[in-house]
Amino acid sequence: MNSNADIAQTNSIAASIASNAARLSEALNNHMRNSFQPDSRKTLRKFHPAEVSELTGISMSNLRTRHQEGDFPDVETDSRGRRLYTAQEINQIRHVMAKTGRNGETYLPGRRENDALQIISIVNFKGGSSKTTSAIHLAQRYALRGYRVLAIDMDPQASLTTMFGYRPEIEFAESGTVYDALKYEDPVPLSQIIRKTYFHNLDLAPAGLLLSEYETETAYALQHKVDPPFTQRLAIAIDEIEANYDLVIIDCPPQLGFTTMTALLASTGLLITVVPSMLDVASMAQFLEMAGETVQTLEEAAGPIDWNFLKFLIARYEPTDVPQSQMAGFLRSILLDQVLTTPMLKSTAISDAGMTQQTIYELDPTQVVKKTLTRILESVNGVADEFENTIQQAWGRETD
Repeated sequence: MNSNADIAQTNSIAASIASNAARLSEALNNHMRNSFQPDSRKTLRKFHPAEVSELTGISMSNLRTRHQEGDFPDVETDSRGRRLYTAQEINQIRHVMAKTGRNGETYLPGRRENDALQIISIVNFKGGSSKTTSAIHLAQRYALRGYRVLAIDMDPQASLTTMFGYRPEIEFAESGTVYDALKYEDPVPLSQIIRKTYFHNLDLAPAGLLLSEYETETAYALQHKVDPPFTQRLAIAIDEIEANYDLVIIDCPPQLGFTTMTALLASTGLLITVVPSMLDVASMAQFLEMAGETVQTLEEAAGPIDWNFLKFLIARYEPTDVPQSQMAGFLRSILLDQVLTTPMLKSTAISDAGMTQQTIYELDPTQVVKKTLTRILESVNGVADEFENTIQQAWGRETD
């Protein structure tokens, strides 16, 4: 039987935890307000001509010529007369090239007639594996490349949602997340919770703590045979907005629960991130074993699950770390071409940007050490471009 002293201590600990949570929440709120003033929402910087050339494949000389000939929209210039482009203006230029350029269709890499929506879950059994970092950088890169992208945050911790400038514990405390579209009682259409972001061509289905309720509700629904089952709920929700996007990128929680399985079963392809260390690889092996057994059970009940691809991304990679290099080589020897050739490097540029809820695409290149930014951009762009080839192949297109 608990003594009064034990009860008092428990109450004191609970009060301390609640107090710390309140102080942290207030401090984070102040930090977000200071970071994004004078606007209440994040905005995206403008891009330099060299970046536009890299994103679109239009040479710098052709970019200048097309502007001089009046083919491209007028854009802002800086104090030195150098053009600066918004993401929307880049997209307008891409559409001009699609109509007037040689091999015009290459400037619009998204879906064409009869192409299926590609739904990609980014997963790992262990936290700290760059899952969210990979998800947001891929989503932003593909939006800048001209794809229509929907990012779905399926992690109740809502790190992806936070990176887009939201405070989920405040703004989505009661509603407005993907949970609303998945819940078993009075679900809403997915379109009602999707938010436009400050990235042209990139929308967000946010997450929040309420999403954790989905686990317990699904266990209850299975006992009472509620339809549609968890195996179909996200797929059905996505069907409503399917025509609006080329790609859906899902950031999954770091465990193999009903939420993750719901995402996997709606997906057309998987990207598994792994840090090349013994503990992380062992954790991934456990994840794969559990996932394989679970998927086999679900296939026996509901029929075959057909993913177009399964790829592994080596993340937080340090080339000078000999044990990491050896482990990366070990992974490639076992998993062969399922491992992306390009790793996602560990970088201070990513970690520093994350402190202000930014990605490397949001950083002003003039405010970062050029060598550092160039190094990580080559890595992240290389990962995205290689994985883009996988997506294009799923649509039956030839790639370089």
